[in-house]
Amino acid sequence: METGVHLLTTATSPDEAARGARVAVLPVGSFEQHGGHLPLITDTVIACLIAKRIAEHYDLFLLPPITMSCSHEHEDFPGTVSISATTLIAMIEDIRASLRRSGVTKLVLVNGHGGNYVLSNIAQQANVDGPSVTLFPGRDDWGRAREAAGAVLNAHQDMHAGEIETSLLLHAYPELVGREYRNADNRADERPHLLVAGVTEYSSSGVIGQPSAASVEKGGLALDDLVVSFAEHLRVLERH
Repeated sequence: METGVHLLTTATSPDEAARGARVAVLPVGSFEQHGGHLPLITDTVIACLIAKRIAEHYDLFLLPPITMSCSHEHEDFPGTVSISATTLIAMIEDIRASLRRSGVTKLVLVNGHGGNYVLSNIAQQANVDGPSVTLFPGRDDWGRAREAAGAVLNAHQDMHAGEIETSLLLHAYPELVGREYRNADNRADERPHLLVAGVTEYSSSGVIGQPSAASVEKGGLALDDLVVSFAEHLRVLERH
């Protein structure tokens, strides 16, 4: 698929020397199925989109993304590739150690994949001796962004490849969205055994949500709201 997506920062070493940022922004995506209308890189694209906007707005050090993560609940679908939680922990700790050696002591993890539960534990542990890692967007951030966008469903109902994910790509990279999104809805509001049985137990297409409700406008409104929400995360992160 030909696309104009640019996921990597093009800053030079002198650029970052001049910036002198003490806060780095690390997008964490995934490589997993997103139904038939969105690509395997969807979570990485969304994480990079959010990370780029907040890094530009708040003048922070933007890092390239981690493009594979904990997508084990999607592995029954072709194309999905995961790494273990322990590998993800090790990667982020190595990145943090390298950043500290260069004087960058604070890290923002911009998570694009809801299954990366371990990122919460990474942040918890990292902050025992004072604020050093924040995880964004949180549940409340996504809730406000959905409200600002006028989303039809809540985050639980619209879990995967649905209204908001499709809207964000329609807004930023419409060439990545297949036309079939208008007919790809699949509601599975009750998913009591997701961690045991995986996504296929609740969706043969891989979609859980309502992509037909997506729009360019909703994507833009949600993204703008996330940029505003991040201000409080940054304030707390820089407290000490």
